[in-house]
Amino acid sequence: MKRTNLLSLYYQDILVGRLALTKESLCAFEYDLNWLQNGFSISPFKLPLEKRVFIANRDPFNGNFGVFEDSLPDGWGRLLIDRLLIKNQIKPAELSILDRLAIVGKTGMGALEYRPETNLTSEEVKLNLESLAAECEKILIGDYSASIEELVKAGGSSGGARPKVLIKHNSEDWIVKFRSSLDPVDIGKQEYETSIKAKKAGLDMPQTKLFENKYFGVKRFDRKEGGAKVHMLSASGLLDASHRYPTLDYVDLLKATLLLTRDYRELEKMFRLMCFNVFSHNRDDHAKNFSFLYIDNRWRVSPPYDLVRSDGPGGEHTTAVGGEGRNPTEKDILKVAKETGIKKSKAQQIIDEVKSVF
Repeated sequence: MKRTNLLSLYYQDILVGRLALTKESLCAFEYDLNWLQNGFSISPFKLPLEKRVFIANRDPFNGNFGVFEDSLPDGWGRLLIDRLLIKNQIKPAELSILDRLAIVGKTGMGALEYRPETNLTSEEVKLNLESLAAECEKILIGDYSASIEELVKAGGSSGGARPKVLIKHNSEDWIVKFRSSLDPVDIGKQEYETSIKAKKAGLDMPQTKLFENKYFGVKRFDRKEGGAKVHMLSASGLLDASHRYPTLDYVDLLKATLLLTRDYRELEKMFRLMCFNVFSHNRDDHAKNFSFLYIDNRWRVSPPYDLVRSDGPGGEHTTAVGGEGRNPTEKDILKVAKETGIKKSKAQQIIDEVKSVF
């Protein structure tokens, strides 16, 4: 495998800038001059639209910028990539940040693309959902499946811990998720039913579907009609907050939402999502489970995702509710509203609307 020393970053086939590594293996990034004149900041808090070379910190992403860390697969996707590397006698630990971004190429979530690409696969996806699910189970128990290239092609660039594939459904882009070895058998049905509750609770949910009565599917919101890509930035990438540890409070998240979007309607969207996570006992509410989309020259809160009853670290919310993680109450929720400028009457209205579906 040829190692990568320089990467060009593209958005909708327009050059955004270039990435390289310092001698300390820290990511260095510089915007292209044309992008500085006509583009937008891809990560407003960390990479403002300025003519200079930005150098990433060592922590929390081992020398990478959060916005590019968002492009890299984690959990399931990284497991697949690493096993394919090993199958090809390449040591995963020897790959640099740029090597891994080159493997992502143009297949990452969101709109950012990295060139030149490093293509590890040649096969097209031929398996159906049932077969893909079976192959995923083999991988999870350590079986180096003969279909690993197909699995990488189908979902190797995706994030999250659970196995998933990217498919076309009615000519539209969808994500279909399978159960992990730790999930209950009916996890797909649980997540689908939670998505229905979320819609009833007033959350701006994308279209969801239960495929073959057991596999949860969701229409991708980082793709427009016709397949055009939408730039997406997670709270983790925006704030340099690791999703592997409890690093956030909803107070911080909501304040960042208002600062980024400059729109109280977007602030209320995030507040409603917090309420839903509390009342649905979704405590796996880490920094990568909140995102923002750049559409029509402005930032907005993305539709919610990964909504299902779950326990966080030690049984607590990964993102604290006004300082409370174990047993947040309406009092804690209203404290968040007060500290982020949401009127008590509006906050109570949202609380009541969300509680009504439970």
